[in-house]
Amino acid sequence: MLKIEVIRKEEDFDQLSISRDDYVDFLYKHLDRFRDEKSAINKCLDFAFEKHGGLGGYMLAGINDGKLVGALVMNKTGMSEFIPENILVYVAVHESMRGKGFGREIIKKALDMAKGKVKLHVEYDNPAKRLYERVGFESKYAEMRYDK
Repeated sequence: MLKIEVIRKEEDFDQLSISRDDYVDFLYKHLDRFRDEKSAINKCLDFAFEKHGGLGGYMLAGINDGKLVGALVMNKTGMSEFIPENILVYVAVHESMRGKGFGREIIKKALDMAKGKVKLHVEYDNPAKRLYERVGFESKYAEMRYDK
C-alpha cells in the first residue's frame, strides 16, 4: 500500500526518517537518463522551500513498506493566465516499483493539491510521457531553447 507524504518545509524530512540528501539521491538515481545534476535538484528543492527568492511549492514522498519508492517536486511559477501557475519539475519511481501504479497515484495527488494549472516538460522519447497523457496532460507547445 502506497502512503503519500507531503513535504512543505525542510523539517518535514525529519518526520519521514529520510534526509534531504536521501531524497535528492533518490531523484538523481531514479530519473535515470532524464535527470539533472544533484546541484540542480537541490536548487529546485530550495525554490519549493522559498529560499533564495523561490516562490514555493511542495514535494511528495511515496512510501511503501517503510521505504521511499516515489518522489515528486512541484514548484510555483508565480505566473498565471499565460503560463500555468505550477510546474511539475521532477517525478520518479524506484525502478523495481514501476508499473504498479505508484507514479500515477503520486501525480494525481500532486494535481489534486495544486492551485491552478500545471505544466511539465517531458522529452518525446521518455516512457513516462504516456503516463502523463493518461492522467490528462496534453502537448500544447514545442519547447525551444537558445543556449549561450
